[in-house]
Amino acid sequence: MPLRTHLKIDHTLSGHLLDLQEGYAKTALPTTSIMIADEKGLIHGGFIFSAADFTAMAAVNEPFVVLAKSECKFLAPVKEADEVIFEGTVITENATRATVEVEGRVGENRVFFGTFYTATLEKHLLS
Repeated sequence: MPLRTHLKIDHTLSGHLLDLQEGYAKTALPTTSIMIADEKGLIHGGFIFSAADFTAMAAVNEPFVVLAKSECKFLAPVKEADEVIFEGTVITENATRATVEVEGRVGENRVFFGTFYTATLEKHLLS
């Protein structure tokens, strides 16, 4: 299934697609030195959120899907050179709204969980 949304996103900062199916997306975010927030090598949570958000948008996979709200938990730290694997699954949807649960893991360690509430618009938000 081809990706139909967020086609110009920078995959080095927001993750790249590994799998895409109806109502499901799997992405990977290899972390790098530009994402570090401190001297210990902690990855800034904004990069984790961005990759989780991209995963949610890909799971919906509509051209004009946007984030309306999210509820997120950062469960464990991520450090430089970790690869975070995200899986997003649409749990409810209708014609214009979808709710997507996204989980992020480094190996077997769960580092992120979020619920993303999306809206699918008829035309681009900036049109």
